[in-house]
Amino acid sequence: MKKTTLFAGTFDPYTLGHHSITERALKLFDKVIIAIGHNSGKKTMSTVEERMATIKELYRDEPRIEVTAYEGLTVDHAKACGAQSLLRGIRSVKDFEYERDLADLNREISGLETVLLISEPQYSAISSSAVRELIGYGKDVSKFLPKNKL
Repeated sequence: MKKTTLFAGTFDPYTLGHHSITERALKLFDKVIIAIGHNSGKKTMSTVEERMATIKELYRDEPRIEVTAYEGLTVDHAKACGAQSLLRGIRSVKDFEYERDLADLNREISGLETVLLISEPQYSAISSSAVRELIGYGKDVSKFLPKNKL
């Protein structure tokens, strides 16, 4: 059975972390839908159409990526697109708990499972307090630190 996932929320095509997560998602799923959440009453630096065009251009050679836009609940849009799961990108350790809680809520609302993909370390934004917390739990944090600081 083919699997489709929806990359929900705002998507910044210029952020290496998002690109890294999308590339990793393509290894897991047959199709990835990049969905741009927006609010028509809110002013932004670029229009939804401009953002969609930029993302489509970025992935023009990848037929397994579809770009859509939506207002309202992500889970409603996911079901309308035929997605079997939601994909949430994590670019910092401190985002993990929030995203995990959101995944639980989305599952309760819609029955859709959420796949949490962590960006490759070189693209992650991690705070020094998060590193200290990980050290406190005995975790190896060397992969989060710049090479010249080790």
